[in-house]
Amino acid sequence: MAKTVHIKTYGCQMNVYDSDRMADVLAPLGFRRVDRPDDADLVILNTCHIREKAAEKVYTELGSLKRLKSAREKTGRKMVLAVAGCVAQAEGEEMLARAPFVDIVLGPQTYHRLPRLIADAWRGEGARVETDFPPEAKFDHLPEVTATQGPSAFLTVQEGCDKFCTFCVVPYTRGAEFSRPVESVLAEARRLVALGAREITLLGQNVNNYHGAAPAGGEWRLGRLIGAIAEIEGISRIRYTTSYPADMDDALIAAHGAVPALMPFLHLPAQSGSDAVLRRMNRRHTADGYRRIVDRLRAARPDIRISSDFIVGFPGESDHDIEETLRLVREVGFIQAYSFKYSPRPGTPAATMEDQVPDPVKSERLARLQELLAAEQRAFNASCVGRVMPVLFDRAGRLAGQLIGRSPYMQPVHASVPEAMLGTLADVTITGSSATSLAGAISGLAPPVATMPAQAEAFS
Repeated sequence: MAKTVHIKTYGCQMNVYDSDRMADVLAPLGFRRVDRPDDADLVILNTCHIREKAAEKVYTELGSLKRLKSAREKTGRKMVLAVAGCVAQAEGEEMLARAPFVDIVLGPQTYHRLPRLIADAWRGEGARVETDFPPEAKFDHLPEVTATQGPSAFLTVQEGCDKFCTFCVVPYTRGAEFSRPVESVLAEARRLVALGAREITLLGQNVNNYHGAAPAGGEWRLGRLIGAIAEIEGISRIRYTTSYPADMDDALIAAHGAVPALMPFLHLPAQSGSDAVLRRMNRRHTADGYRRIVDRLRAARPDIRISSDFIVGFPGESDHDIEETLRLVREVGFIQAYSFKYSPRPGTPAATMEDQVPDPVKSERLARLQELLAAEQRAFNASCVGRVMPVLFDRAGRLAGQLIGRSPYMQPVHASVPEAMLGTLADVTITGSSATSLAGAISGLAPPVATMPAQAEAFS
């Protein structure tokens, strides 16, 4: 009998990809994906542990689901509740102690085992915890992609991390670095194109350290893989994220100038502009090293633009250190960035470091950094007005007769265009800008039906 599954996804793009693959795993079992937990026989929370208090947010959500599950059971209808992802990996058995009504706890490396876990739960064989790092690669046990992601699709090519930045939990929740074989990646890319994708974003915790087994032996790095994907008929755009600065090799930098489909936008997390802070973070680049990488990228592709991540208030950060970060931002010129106050993650070296920065100081420094970053983003968006940009329309807008797409630089672009243009790539004249998005019009079509929303959609 057909059953339904609701998957709620937290956090990064890799979790979005993982949620879609879980749906693929479940489809042969008769599970159809639904939008609301109220309508689901199976609910999966696919969690992220990067943000502060991530676990507590999951437990709050579980409290609501406990009430829903109890109400369904009173009517004789069973609901299986699963928690997946990085919070599940970090919490393990502790999650069952705090939330004994949960049926399945599984880490991000074990979701290919969902069919067996769900069968056990349906038979009432007790809760299951699967948080080991199995010797077999999960990608070898996943079915082919079957559901379209729309014109923009994600494709995981690398997982895990061996860098052990002192603030980060990823090596503990995702495990060691693993790169998928080239043929596996290319086959999935072809499948995504056949399902309607025009743009593919290659994903990995350290995606630019991709070193997949090649068809004829040896290994390919990311630059060569991008070149091969670009040759697939139907591919218009390629992106990749997230990159580690020290892993930007010559071939990948050259690909930015040699592969037209590779978009002129790169997310390259700096984290800090202070060498002293970078050393305490166990980052493997310096501030000047970061600047040199950006210079080389701009030499290869003059129109490339950079976004970044920054952590403010890392243990031991001084007034001089934050000034160095502000100097890096001014000199590089980021068109978008994510910036956060440092928050300790249990089990990471930074959590026990001395010289923890007081929260009011973190808040003041973050406000200064974000003011500068926002000004740079607004200035770049304003500089786009009057330009003609190729836009891939991938979703409906908030207004009737409006679609939203992405510029080459990941900016959301709102335009009044026919619904039939959903999924198409079109040249758009940019007519207006806001802090986080653009408005545009296509020649021969009416201009936007209204001014841009006050709360424009942010970068995803």
